[in-house]
Amino acid sequence: MRSPKSILLATAATGLIALAQPALAQNVPAATDTTAAGSTDADDGLGEVVVTAERRSENIQRVPVSVAVVDGDALRTFQAGGEDALALAGRVPGLYAETTTGRIFPRFYIRGLGNIDFYLGASQPVSIIQDDIVLEHVVLKSNPVYDVANVEVLRGPQGSLFGRNTTAGIIKFDTIRPGQSWNSRFNASYGSYNTVTFDGGVGGPIVRDKIAIRLSGLYQHRDNWVDNTFSGTGADGTRGGRDQLGGFDERDARLQLLFTPTEDLSVNVSGHVRSYEGTSTIFHRGALRRGQNNINREPRDQVALDEADGNPQAYKTYGGSVNAAWDFGAATLTSITGYETTSGYSRGDTDGGAAVNFRGTGFGQSEGRVRDLDQWTQELRLASNGDGAFKWQFGGFYFDSRDVTDFYQRGFFLRPGTTGYNPNNWVRLHNVNTSWAVFGQASYRLADRLTLTAGARYTEDDKRTELVRSGRNAAGTAETFPASAPRSVKLSGKEPSWDVSALYELDDATSVYARVARGFRGPTIQGRSAVFNTPFTTADSETIMSYEAGVKSRPTGNLRLNATAFTYRVKDIQLNGNDADGNGVLFNADHADAYGVEAELEWRPIRNITFSLGGSAIHTEIKDKQVYAQVCAFGGVVTCTVQDPTITRTIFGQPAVLAQIDGNPLPNAPRWQLDAAVRYDIPLTNQGNLFVSSDLNVQGYTNLVLYKTREFYADGNLELGLKVGYTTADGKYEIAAFARNITDEKNLKGVIENYNAAVFNEPRVVGVSLAGRFN
Repeated sequence: MRSPKSILLATAATGLIALAQPALAQNVPAATDTTAAGSTDADDGLGEVVVTAERRSENIQRVPVSVAVVDGDALRTFQAGGEDALALAGRVPGLYAETTTGRIFPRFYIRGLGNIDFYLGASQPVSIIQDDIVLEHVVLKSNPVYDVANVEVLRGPQGSLFGRNTTAGIIKFDTIRPGQSWNSRFNASYGSYNTVTFDGGVGGPIVRDKIAIRLSGLYQHRDNWVDNTFSGTGADGTRGGRDQLGGFDERDARLQLLFTPTEDLSVNVSGHVRSYEGTSTIFHRGALRRGQNNINREPRDQVALDEADGNPQAYKTYGGSVNAAWDFGAATLTSITGYETTSGYSRGDTDGGAAVNFRGTGFGQSEGRVRDLDQWTQELRLASNGDGAFKWQFGGFYFDSRDVTDFYQRGFFLRPGTTGYNPNNWVRLHNVNTSWAVFGQASYRLADRLTLTAGARYTEDDKRTELVRSGRNAAGTAETFPASAPRSVKLSGKEPSWDVSALYELDDATSVYARVARGFRGPTIQGRSAVFNTPFTTADSETIMSYEAGVKSRPTGNLRLNATAFTYRVKDIQLNGNDADGNGVLFNADHADAYGVEAELEWRPIRNITFSLGGSAIHTEIKDKQVYAQVCAFGGVVTCTVQDPTITRTIFGQPAVLAQIDGNPLPNAPRWQLDAAVRYDIPLTNQGNLFVSSDLNVQGYTNLVLYKTREFYADGNLELGLKVGYTTADGKYEIAAFARNITDEKNLKGVIENYNAAVFNEPRVVGVSLAGRFN
């Protein structure tokens, strides 16, 4: 580890550096946002944190679930340098995120559980929910978050109230809703690489107590800043040049109308639009030399790509929802209807272009294109009102997603020896996923201090993938997809999920809880394998049993400490690779085990300073002696140093080396993570406010693939942020200078194994910001 990291880690260990904003959100209602820009609480203590982890507003200290909250101001600070939702990675204990397909395909991991599959139809065990709408397709999960009130991260299975594909947990984004008083806010920043961000919202009543409105918007831009040093002309006409890659333009808007015709009825109608153009992930071919994990030799701002014409990607997304609640007095009936549609493409040079130690050029171009995707969701829920000893809720849910997706891969993989663009290589798939569920939950306060909660859900999840068009031979006269393989595959999963918990209040300041939960992830079909002339591969449903116990304490008004210990087992866990018989890239392993701890501390020793510190440690292990994964290879030659036992098998007519992965950690599961921060406010004589804040996150050893190597792992990844500014006396304006990744750490975030290609984190961005909030 380099000396600057050692210095920073030592500083963090002594508590002198922490998060730029408190890790736990203050009590900001979702309907409005009246906190002064950059201000602290009105008193010397910490504000109450209210969450909706159990689909009703409750104090976080009284919820028997491991939940963390990041408030809107903290998230906007993390995103000041142009980052998207991946900025949450490392800011919440147990949460990790990455991508190898650019900003349109984030992958999230909670407690080490996620999915490294880059297929556009892949499912993930972390569910993304925005304003109560579940976003299932990977492109929809990338919908930007802006004008947000807070973000809740629920760790562990959430199958009772939130459904299938939540075996790891959920990330729940709640935007600022229309309110009955006019208010507005904005955050604007400008920094390195001509990076511009504007995030704002304005709203209030149109007809007092009857109709309210809120308009929100996001604009992000960055210039291309990565040089393409390729000196020739690629097979598809690609040429090198300065500042060809790395830029993006993000334009988003959302309009909400809140109707409250009576005191008992509210209807929030929301519509949003997204227009995005940018650069897909840049792979630096040969950045990892065989036998080494050192990436220092590879420049971040240079790459030699011989195809894909600048790795372009672009998507347009539209959506809307109607959230209606009718209060009957004893109970409230809630209906949530959502619709999302998107289309676009992502193109990339996935082999990282021409580089030393590898033969040939022009064989890695691929493209995924969603021609049309439509998702409908409907939830109906009846829940009790009041703070009585007995609380209940039950309801039903329906989900329908349909898309037509095209894939293209350069001819090298299909027909060795061909060059140039071949339109016959396009494969078209039609995917349909429908699901329905019924659910319920009840909690009962048995005594003054003991509350028991139980919930259950029954779900049926159906998936079908049909091959509409397969690749053809070089002459375009014959299909290359195996005639004996089914062109349409259908899977169905019917599973119960449930949880039981107990929370005991030791006193007014401290609670302990225990929770047992079962969840499942629906079956999965890997249709992209048709690009390689191989049959679809499938994986059955995976199920999880999770056990956790925790303590939630607030011994004083200015100190909050929450901690949880957990263990889980995922049976029939879905993995991506090749098994010993060469059966494609998607398969089930027998099970995976994990155990770990996570903790969060927030402390305000005096009125003007706030510290926060969070951390997690986890051990994960794949358990199946019969499962193997194909290792790194190019042209039949292994390109990395495999540390697992290996065997050689014939796969698709070619010899391949496979590694036994029994006992290995889950990919992208950091052994430990630390996030920390401080904010110090210095009142001035005119009642204005100077402030200094800093945030840090660092992660331990993280294996990036299924098998162990000397190359494909990260260890000691670190990022540090700094912000120095001034807040006006009336609290309306904040002006500041900021730096994200201030030490310009180059961290390894992903790999393409066959080419020893590396994916790096965001570069250092230094800039200025202006924020305002008006009531």
